[in-house]
Amino acid sequence: MSPHDAVKLGPDVLSPVALGRGREKQTAGGSAAAGKDRPRWPRTPLPAKRQYRAGQLRAFRQHFFRQVVDRQDLRKDDQPLRVLAYSLVPSPGAHPDEDWGTLQAEAEQQGYAIGARLHDVAVPVTTTYFPASRASRGVYTPPWQRPGWREAERQLRDGLAEGVIVLDRHNISSDDDEYHVAIRRLGEHCRAFLHLVISEEPIAPT
Repeated sequence: MSPHDAVKLGPDVLSPVALGRGREKQTAGGSAAAGKDRPRWPRTPLPAKRQYRAGQLRAFRQHFFRQVVDRQDLRKDDQPLRVLAYSLVPSPGAHPDEDWGTLQAEAEQQGYAIGARLHDVAVPVTTTYFPASRASRGVYTPPWQRPGWREAERQLRDGLAEGVIVLDRHNISSDDDEYHVAIRRLGEHCRAFLHLVISEEPIAPT
């Protein structure tokens, strides 16, 4: 089982999930508020900032996917992209069997070939959240400190696969900065991509 109770929203690598959730009220930033000397624009609401950040992270991830596809096209390689399945389970007694089934079905739909299946047990870390900072904080050890994720990076560097497929970003990190670093490590150091079954979405701080 995944440690995150998420509902499958569909693949996203080549068809990003729409961020719009319906028309927002006019105070969300469409018109100026009157002032003595000049108009004052309402502050951008926090949900909009989270949406913007989620879009940035998704675009950054998809950038490396396109690089992998372009390299494959240059080699005129018509073999399916190989991916490693990865899951983060909530406790030592938990098994990622349900995740494996979801990841296998997603891989088949996308035309990927799954290689190794790797998982880690979520290890909580001490964390403090300051509401005024409006920033999320990771609640588990960073992915590059987990044995399963390190093995995934090693196999990618050795050319045993071109990417990693996971259920959602929270299997990697709920912290935006950690998640960004994990994507960059895959793309720049492993020349690999990350595929999410559930695309990045704005979340409440954890």
